[in-house]
Amino acid sequence: MKSQKLKAVIEGMLFLSGEEGLNVKQIAEVTDQTVQTVQIAIDELQADLKKARRGIQIIHIAGSYQLSTLPAHASYYEKLAESPNRSSLSQAALETLSIVAYRQPITRVEIEEIRGVKSERPIYTLVNKDLIQEVGRAEAIGRPILYGTTKAFLDYFGLSGLRELPDAALFEDEGDLEEETQLLFNRLEEQTYNEDIPALEELGEELIEAAEEALSEAEAESALPHNDEDSKA
Repeated sequence: MKSQKLKAVIEGMLFLSGEEGLNVKQIAEVTDQTVQTVQIAIDELQADLKKARRGIQIIHIAGSYQLSTLPAHASYYEKLAESPNRSSLSQAALETLSIVAYRQPITRVEIEEIRGVKSERPIYTLVNKDLIQEVGRAEAIGRPILYGTTKAFLDYFGLSGLRELPDAALFEDEGDLEEETQLLFNRLEEQTYNEDIPALEELGEELIEAAEEALSEAEAESALPHNDEDSKA
């Protein structure tokens, strides 16, 4: 594999691995390259990102490499996380949050197995909103991060404790996992919509007014005389 392609592949792999990162041996096994070749490629990629003044960098933590933003730009990321227009949770984030609430502590890989799709972005969003947090490391290869809910999670949804969530004992069978997740998702979704009732009511009034105007215009148009050609048509 050519050097440039290898560096591109490594960059993509580190992006997908998220904050769990990858060590040189893992990258070497996936790319069918020697450890020495991969290490050289990583060193070059680090230098390339720095030379190009990119907004990301490769850092080395606890034997693994991962992509990270630059500390100098932290204030912008904080403003982005606190932006009012990002206050609501997406369906993907709600679904991920419901899974964490029921199955905590849980790893990203386990979350993705349940959802059937990559969950790096919703997990990132939930961590930034302080709804989930790192609660430890799993006793597995790579020591993946375990996630659990926070006190802010309870405050966000108006819960006094996790005991107020639908009873997980009703779904002890592994085959009922999807139903369990959906039940909690509905509960969280309902709570989120309740918080937005004032905005929804205002939007509803606007839609009613728009509908009434459209109806009036349609009635006025139908009252206009039509020529013979229009009648034949």
